[in-house]
Amino acid sequence: MNNDDFLKNVGMFSKMSPKHLKQIAKACRSREYKAGEYIVRQDEEGLGLFIITGGKVEVVKETSEKKELHIATHTTGEFIGEMTIIDGAKRTASVIAKEDTTCLVLTSWDFHAIMKAHPEMALEILPIIVKRFRETNEQLIKLQS
Repeated sequence: MNNDDFLKNVGMFSKMSPKHLKQIAKACRSREYKAGEYIVRQDEEGLGLFIITGGKVEVVKETSEKKELHIATHTTGEFIGEMTIIDGAKRTASVIAKEDTTCLVLTSWDFHAIMKAHPEMALEILPIIVKRFRETNEQLIKLQS
C-alpha cells in the first residue's frame, strides 16, 4: 500500500482532499523502531508528526515527582506528535515502541511549508488535533483523580 492509500485511512487525514493528501504523503519518510526504543522523549525538541504504519507504542508522561503516568497506547493507523507540528514546543510526553514499530514521519518544516502553500488544509486537520487534545486532557484528569 502506498503512502496516499494508507494516510486516507488515518483519522487526521481522512477528510483531506486527494490533492492535499498526495502532498502530505510525498513529504513523509518511513522510520523503524525496535521494541523498547524511544520514538520521542519528553522535554526534547520535536521533529514532527509520526503516523504508525505498523506496531504499537505507549505514551508516558513523567511528573515532577518522577512518577510515570501511562497516557495512551497507539497502534497502526494512529498518530503521535501532532502538537509539535503546530506550535514547535518541546515534547510533553515520551513515546516508546512496545513492539517493533514503523512510522511515517512528517517533519514540522515540511508540514509548515505545505500549510503555507495550502492554508485551507488547516480546516481539514485542526478539528482532529483539537479532538486529540481534549481526549488527552480527559485522560490526564482521570489519572490524577
